[in-house]
Amino acid sequence: MLTSLTRRLQRKLNLPHDVLFKTAPVLDPQSESVEQDHPEQQYLNLIRHILKMGTTRTDRTGTGTISVFGSQSRYSLRDGTMPLLTTKRVFWKGIVEELLWFLRGSTNAKELSEKGVKIWDANGSREFLDSLGFTAREEGDLGPVYGFQWRHFGAEYTNMHADYTNQGVDQIAQIISTLKSNPNDRRIILSAWNVSDLPKMALPPCHCLAQFYVAKGEVSCQLYQRSADMGLGVPFNIASYALLTHIIARLTGLKGGDFVHTTGDTHVYLNHVTPLQKQLERLPRPFPKIEIDFPEETPFWELKAEHFKLIGYDPHDAIKMDMAV
Repeated sequence: MLTSLTRRLQRKLNLPHDVLFKTAPVLDPQSESVEQDHPEQQYLNLIRHILKMGTTRTDRTGTGTISVFGSQSRYSLRDGTMPLLTTKRVFWKGIVEELLWFLRGSTNAKELSEKGVKIWDANGSREFLDSLGFTAREEGDLGPVYGFQWRHFGAEYTNMHADYTNQGVDQIAQIISTLKSNPNDRRIILSAWNVSDLPKMALPPCHCLAQFYVAKGEVSCQLYQRSADMGLGVPFNIASYALLTHIIARLTGLKGGDFVHTTGDTHVYLNHVTPLQKQLERLPRPFPKIEIDFPEETPFWELKAEHFKLIGYDPHDAIKMDMAV
């Protein structure tokens, strides 16, 4: 029996039941293109679970979502593996440039935009900032978001142009130092969730806390993400924290272990259901590898995109999905 929420969802999307709850394609056991236990199936199966068991909810953007609460997946980073989704092409340049932007401590959306990465443009727009009451803030100034918290936690935020050198806690430097000196420490935490700064942010952090763990010469990372947009955000977040873990492994003389992704409100936006159904029909391909090459003395805040080379990425075509703002 269909629930009333499901019936309303079908009417809203104008989708028949067999399309909304389409099952996974039958895999040929002899197929060389994909293994049935491919780690990307965790992502695809979670989407299927949300569409089948989730609750329709209103949200901040007014778009509407289908949501479940709580999920966990695990991706191996061993041998340079990069868990970049293959059932659609993911914007690798955007992932790299955004992460390096975080590591520099920047909160200026225009810096990314000038590199062709527009993912923060909407949240830094004049219209959006004004809607939050930041009428005196310069366009592009996102407030004390990820980069500021990673590099200057606890400092007083003024604007995106200020020099915050030696202000607050540099969590990234602290993590690298602790991994070298006391790798068994259970407090190797990266937090972007600073309650006192939330009212100043253009967007509170969705991926808000990560913990690093060392065993047998491997460093692993577990991310807690309070709000997980399965269509657009999660593919980015998986790859971004996997890349961060690879970078930290390189800087500490360790090897990559696992990336564990734990999510809270785990949702599919209503306008993403149809494109995600298209993605669910595709079979995953082997994950690519990452090669990292930079001089040993390079500070992490001076890393550049050319220091990272993606090897063997052969995804399916891109699938367009609109961002909810």
